[in-house]
Amino acid sequence: MSSPEAELVAGFLARHGLPGLVDVHTHFMPERVLRKVWAYFDSAGPLVGSEWPITYREEEDRRVERMREFGVVAFTSMLYPHKAGMAEWLNGWAEDFARRTDGCLRTATFFPEPGVAEYVRRAVEGGTRVFKAHVQVGAYDPTDPLLDPVWGLLAEAGVPVVTHCGSGPAPGRHTGPGPMARVLERHPRLPLVVAHMGMPEYAEFLDLAERYPEVRLDTTMAFTDFVERQAPFPERELGRLTALGDRVLLGSDFPNIPYPYVHQLEAIERLGLGSEWVRAVCYSNGAELFLARDAGRASRR
Repeated sequence: MSSPEAELVAGFLARHGLPGLVDVHTHFMPERVLRKVWAYFDSAGPLVGSEWPITYREEEDRRVERMREFGVVAFTSMLYPHKAGMAEWLNGWAEDFARRTDGCLRTATFFPEPGVAEYVRRAVEGGTRVFKAHVQVGAYDPTDPLLDPVWGLLAEAGVPVVTHCGSGPAPGRHTGPGPMARVLERHPRLPLVVAHMGMPEYAEFLDLAERYPEVRLDTTMAFTDFVERQAPFPERELGRLTALGDRVLLGSDFPNIPYPYVHQLEAIERLGLGSEWVRAVCYSNGAELFLARDAGRASRR
């Protein structure tokens, strides 16, 4: 029996003729790591900046079941290190999680440390389909020379990297469009997915998407009531958002969100950009980036 929220999501899917959702920004990670993340949100730490209740504080099996209930046909296990020596261990956990979880795109991460290019290469060759880079939490400069071969490898392999590089909800030492712009100057084919639409520097990250055809943006928390109170998306940029409709991807931050999952979908819908745009953002763009490319790789084997 579906939950009341699942029925609301089903209504959203029906209104827009969607076969399901592709969510490129969901968090599944080792339990002890996730509980530390939740504790940080509970404390309203300096990178959070405000009260942030976790809506889906549930066991892993129940959270995976939620994805099924909400019609999410592909999702990620976004994880990230805050110091050296963590990334390879996290990647091993994520590899196992993807193997045992239908619909999860195998996810990996990295940190500027000796050996990073080698373990990223192993992850790509092993079948990783998306990476997560968290410039804010990791507090590292994405132009660090240790990372230059990583960006080059991902550009060459065409493996997307979802990157928290905007300055929301609180700025970090290396957040903002400048550092990633310098990365893209060196690696213009890098399939960069700017998390959270780059909030609050929305316009500047839209500039990068217009300049580089492999730059995309995910909707994670953008347009929601929670974010609009703090960093509203500028209405004057809706035209550019419409024009870039083939490079905007659904992201949610599930389970670490302070409102129901369906609210992200309704926030996208109420922009009033039309069902074709909604279908592209919530399914087609992600399906093209991940599912269609997987099918193409399989047919070439």
